[in-house]
Amino acid sequence: MNRERLTNRFELIPAGWGVLKRTPVAALILALLTAVAACSGGAGHGSSSNPGSGSGPPPGPGPTGTSYNGPPAANADVMSFQTNLWSNVNGSDRCGGCHKAGGQEPLFARFDDVNLAYQAAGPLVNFTSAAQSELVLKVGGGHNCFLASAQDCANNMTTWIQNWIGSASGQAAGIALTAPPDQSVGGGKLFPADSGQFQALLWSPILRQFCGACHSPDSATPQTPYFASADPAQAYLAAQPKINLDTPDESRFVVRLRDQFHHCWATTAGGAPDCPGSAAAMLAAITSLANGIPVTNVDPTLVLSRALSLKQGTPASGASRYETNIIAKYEFKTGSGNTAYDTSAVAPAADLSLTAGIGWVGGWGVRIGAGDSAQASTSASQKLAQTIQATGEYSIEVWAAPANVMQTDAYIVTYSGDNTNRNMTLGQHAMQYEARTRSSQSDNNGAPPLLTSATGMFAQAALQHIVLTFDATNGQQIYVNGQYTGDADPSKGATLGKWDSTYALVLGNETTGQRQWQGVLKFAAIYSHALTPAQVQQNFAAGVGERYYLLFNVSSLTGVLQSFIMMEGSQYDSYSYLLRKPRFISLDPNAVVANIPISGIRLGVNGTIASVGQSFATVTGTIGAPNCSPTSER
Repeated sequence: MNRERLTNRFELIPAGWGVLKRTPVAALILALLTAVAACSGGAGHGSSSNPGSGSGPPPGPGPTGTSYNGPPAANADVMSFQTNLWSNVNGSDRCGGCHKAGGQEPLFARFDDVNLAYQAAGPLVNFTSAAQSELVLKVGGGHNCFLASAQDCANNMTTWIQNWIGSASGQAAGIALTAPPDQSVGGGKLFPADSGQFQALLWSPILRQFCGACHSPDSATPQTPYFASADPAQAYLAAQPKINLDTPDESRFVVRLRDQFHHCWATTAGGAPDCPGSAAAMLAAITSLANGIPVTNVDPTLVLSRALSLKQGTPASGASRYETNIIAKYEFKTGSGNTAYDTSAVAPAADLSLTAGIGWVGGWGVRIGAGDSAQASTSASQKLAQTIQATGEYSIEVWAAPANVMQTDAYIVTYSGDNTNRNMTLGQHAMQYEARTRSSQSDNNGAPPLLTSATGMFAQAALQHIVLTFDATNGQQIYVNGQYTGDADPSKGATLGKWDSTYALVLGNETTGQRQWQGVLKFAAIYSHALTPAQVQQNFAAGVGERYYLLFNVSSLTGVLQSFIMMEGSQYDSYSYLLRKPRFISLDPNAVVANIPISGIRLGVNGTIASVGQSFATVTGTIGAPNCSPTSER
């Protein structure tokens, strides 16, 4: 499910953190009620990354189909810009259709002089956080998006910018923490347990009638989320993340109609689709629903920090990933539809077609069940064979949560032709992970396979980071949660000359549909080189999914300027959040921290203490030397 707006608001009240099993709703607000026993003085948290190899289409052809023949790039940074960003946006069907010489300023996609395009692009790029660049925000908002999903347009633009920055400097800038807006903790509205008003105002007159052809499990073309299900209880749960009770006009339902013209049902007098009319009807229904829900006020006896919404946090996910030589990447950020886009920026894009049963999960990911698979075309998959055979090595990386530890012959990622012919496969065999690679030392089915030890029980029904690497010296190696399993490949010293470029890349199954894997995929990537142990550990530490560093202002409670409790917040799944790793920090480089008493934290939701989903650690202590310094993190 897409979680662009989350309407539950959280507060932290003395004593812990954990997963909150709550149905999310429009602006997730977090507030801290006391400090915690963790300290990091100084200016905050930083990390670095090497986000890409700069791989991508060569400069040109441009809008006329001819190769670029303007003035050459003046220096290495302009050449990096030309290779990684400019060549991807200068087409007439993208930014080059308007932002060209003689066209609309800024002329960052002009085809006559890449050096002038470079100068125009500079002010549109955030060199500290590529995702916050003006170019990304524009296409992410739907401006001239060149894909079916604005989110994936933003993902691609972010990757191109990261590749430009990374290949020019050798590494990307680290995460820069900034103070969030100053907001007090206020009461909010909670969805009632009874769905009666939802059914009367929104489900029956609008959702079921006009959206049921797609967003219902009993439709001819079922498409998650099922907010138009014939079961009103199921529809109610699926609809809540799309509704902003505090600001109805920001509800996803309204935005999709008003700004993105998605399946508008009203018509004008001439019979044309009337999206403003559809949006107005949706807004009126949501406003009526919101007006009937009282505000839950904050308990005046609580000691509160300032408040913060999830989206006001600093993006934390993937900022320190190693992605040099990545040739296919799936972040699953779209949240709807039947396509998972390849955001590697390496052409051709090996986009995955999703079977109808695959459901999107909150916090970025897809849930694969019985009969499901995600498959790229054979033509787009050819880039894998061509690139990997040239290097003689590869890596498969996934963040996956197996549905159970009983499934066998279950393929998580495979590049193959059928049950007995493959180039490479990462699979699950009960509590073992399995690797198969066609090489000079194995048969066409990648036998003998590499299996992790049965006693190691590496495969678990939990979110895990799994990496399969192959090189001629070591053969296949498997890493789970950053650590090499220690299982040696029986077929070392191999080459990949026998690979077949007519095969297809498939996630969650085999091309035949007879090697079903079930579970949740949060990320998948393929590299044309074998990742080193350090690079595997780096990517494991970077984490996955929609995560933010949340800074809750406690300056008025501590007396320390610009002091915050920093926590890592994420959407754990479609119906819960995870808040963890609390630290005390100050953004004032001259801050002095001494003798600040603490007593723990506890989470609240929209002004009240959350009654479920919290796990607590009793915390009593004092923040200050020796456990607090400009460089420490505890």
